Amino acid sequence: MTERTLQEPTLLLLTALADAPRHGYALIQEVAAISDGRVKLRTGTLYGALDRLLGQGLIEVVGEQVVDGRARRTYALTGAGRDLLATEAARLRRIAAQAEQRLAGGSAALRPGFAS
Repeated sequence: MTERTLQEPTLLLLTALADAPRHGYALIQEVAAISDGRVKLRTGTLYGALDRLLGQGLIEVVGEQVVDGRARRTYALTGAGRDLLATEAARLRRIAAQAEQRLAGGSAALRPGFAS
């Protein structure tokens, strides 16, 4: 898989699966918690994303049970999903470090020719 940045919902879904396998409704709740309630995945959006991530080999189904007459799948990260999430986390840390460094430098960090 080529290196690319992740869209926020994908990043949040992979993050939600990083510490434990989860089923769909638990993923919706976990994404909302991780994003401090800012991102609320709708069911259709969630399952479309899960299908895409399954197809890309980033997640896998690790369990399936019937609850109230409906199939409940449990998803987990694959090795490729874990690697991609680690790469993206490192990329975001580098960007955040640059932002903090430049903020700490104040106006001296501005490039010549740019007024504050």
